[in-house]
Amino acid sequence: MLEWIILFSILGSIGAISAAATFMLFKDKTQKLLVTILISYATGVLLTAALLGLIPEAIESAGNEPHIVMMFLLGSILFFFFLEKIIIWRNCPDEECDVHGVAAGPIVLVGDAFHNFTDGIVIAAAFLTDFHIGLAVGFAIIAHEVPQETGDFGILLHSGFSKKKAYAYNALSSSTTIPAAIISYFIFETLSEIIPYILAISAASFLYIALSDLTPELHKRLGLKHGLRQLILLLLGITTMIFIISLGVHTH
Repeated sequence: MLEWIILFSILGSIGAISAAATFMLFKDKTQKLLVTILISYATGVLLTAALLGLIPEAIESAGNEPHIVMMFLLGSILFFFFLEKIIIWRNCPDEECDVHGVAAGPIVLVGDAFHNFTDGIVIAAAFLTDFHIGLAVGFAIIAHEVPQETGDFGILLHSGFSKKKAYAYNALSSSTTIPAAIISYFIFETLSEIIPYILAISAASFLYIALSDLTPELHKRLGLKHGLRQLILLLLGITTMIFIISLGVHTH
């Protein structure tokens, strides 16, 4: 199981950055289209992974105590809200935002390092719960990391970083996923009773990212054509997750 955890940690960090760096080679128009497609797809993936994968598994693993799990879920959403306010966990989409400019680069790198460290914990907890839940979570992390890293690249370049330095520093900040996943694997093997609550926190993270970061981006494009395309891609993301999760349906 550790091999799978390490694999998805690499794919969700260095792999996502490499894909984002490739996107930067396209023209702006193509780049924006690809990122919009990924955001729509990732929204469906994250929502389904949280609502149909992580939360039910957390409740079941906690001895069917939904109230405790949902309290962790609610508390985690509030925590992520305040965390984003305090240290700006993800980049601000507004060009007038205070974090844009020369100071934006270091802020994005610090926030990205923390965010990817959390991803490593999530991956380890998910795989230790159920292999197919781990696959779903790993896939969900990759799906939302690619558009996020593309945005981070744009901010680093805007802050004066060269393309080479932007990739190197971004890779370094994102590599925190790997040690976090390995350390968490050994901790959770010993303290398996905390895994249900880690899953609840993970679900809160997915829901928060999908609803507070990704969905507002989708609403920036209006019109029937854009709306239908977004809906189709959302449904495709949902279908992908349902398929992966259904492979591991089990009874205790």
